[in-house]
Amino acid sequence: MRKTVLAAARRLLNAGCMRTSLNGSRAVRATLLTVLAALSFESCGGGGGGYGVTNPPPPSGGGGGTADVTITIVAENGSMSFNPNPSTVNVGQRVAWRNSTAAIHTATQNGGAFDTGSINAGSTSAPITMGTAGSFDYHCSLHPDMVGTLTVR
Repeated sequence: MRKTVLAAARRLLNAGCMRTSLNGSRAVRATLLTVLAALSFESCGGGGGGYGVTNPPPPSGGGGGTADVTITIVAENGSMSFNPNPSTVNVGQRVAWRNSTAAIHTATQNGGAFDTGSINAGSTSAPITMGTAGSFDYHCSLHPDMVGTLTVR
């Protein structure tokens, strides 16, 4: 249910359905999405979605804590959208994504193990602790053609 609500809200925001009533303010749309995500997160009891990943509430863009590894979102360019890609970290390391583009993006694991929430232009996500070894394919939920792989060893 949570993912369905968030996906619907993201589609509305990206489609521009709310631009008229919100005067096209990117900050207002991002705040609305963050509030919806936070409400949904709290109503579902929080948590990481499995796979031994500690997934904090979706950030509004400022990030928190210190990451051991930062992956940069560089473009909407398929498997070249994230740098480095693929990326390798050790179990227990904290990973954050930095958005160097002008658009809002996410880093969402295909199986739901982690999701950064919306990362505003120029911002960095809150770090996510990788607790289990494996290969994790992920994408931007707003731009599904943006894909990456994170290997945790």
